Amino acid sequence: MVKKYVEGETKEQRKARKAKEKAQKNAVPPQPLPQKSVPQPKPIPNPKPKKEAKPPYNPPLHDGNLFVCCLKYGDKYGPEYVNKLYNQVTKHLTLDHTFVCFTENSAGLDNNIEVMPLKLNVTGWWHKPMMFAPDLGLRGTILFLDLDLIIFDNMDRLFTYRPNEFCVIRDFNRFVIKDYNKFNSSVFRLNTGDHPYVYTDFAKHPDDAIRRWQGDQDWLRHKVKHGYNFWPDEWIQSYKWEMRGRPKFDSKPRGERDFKDIGDPKIKPDTFMAVFHGDPNPHNCKDPWVIDNWK
Repeated sequence: MVKKYVEGETKEQRKARKAKEKAQKNAVPPQPLPQKSVPQPKPIPNPKPKKEAKPPYNPPLHDGNLFVCCLKYGDKYGPEYVNKLYNQVTKHLTLDHTFVCFTENSAGLDNNIEVMPLKLNVTGWWHKPMMFAPDLGLRGTILFLDLDLIIFDNMDRLFTYRPNEFCVIRDFNRFVIKDYNKFNSSVFRLNTGDHPYVYTDFAKHPDDAIRRWQGDQDWLRHKVKHGYNFWPDEWIQSYKWEMRGRPKFDSKPRGERDFKDIGDPKIKPDTFMAVFHGDPNPHNCKDPWVIDNWK
């Protein structure tokens, strides 16, 4: 050990210095005080973005004109179908209205029927989207009716029910599927200019829509997501399913078939219209009720 001398230092001072140095050498360095753990704030999760509310649906108002419209294209249905529908509407609609047939061939139609041209180069039921055309040529409320149906009681409620709203049949598969919510386009009502994209989107690429969708009512349901109502089911019934209970057919080919056995329909108190989708067509059906009412 090397002794350390400080010039001018006395013996007592040297002892005191050494004692101090020894004490400093043996001293335990001070330990830092333990830090209390401070709880970290939990990260605030980003709130889920709120779904944008759909804008309120405001259908266009009509100006009081009422139109009952039908469509005849090609030779599937002859002019007698249009004339019989006109007769039934005249008998069972008490509201002032104009009956209009959109067709490429007006031969044989009753002179009281207004005739208007078709707008698109398509076939059959694919002309129905034109009822939604902004430039249809009519202004008011349109009630569209297929030709293969029978009206047998007052139908005024088809214009007074939920006024200014688009209404359509809940498809007849409701007969076997509960809460079925697809459209059947045999009967629908709208104000002119309502849901115009049903027509404008179709008119842009009609071949694409026809290739992709089985029928006009599937296209209609694809386009109309809100702003619609179903007619009450009892008002408009499937003749073969809901009124005749789905009887068996005879052995004739499709398009000519009738029921194997003649029968009477079961008519609910609020029913005033029967729809003949598929077979049989009214002119092929031998049920006495059909013969008496299809006039």
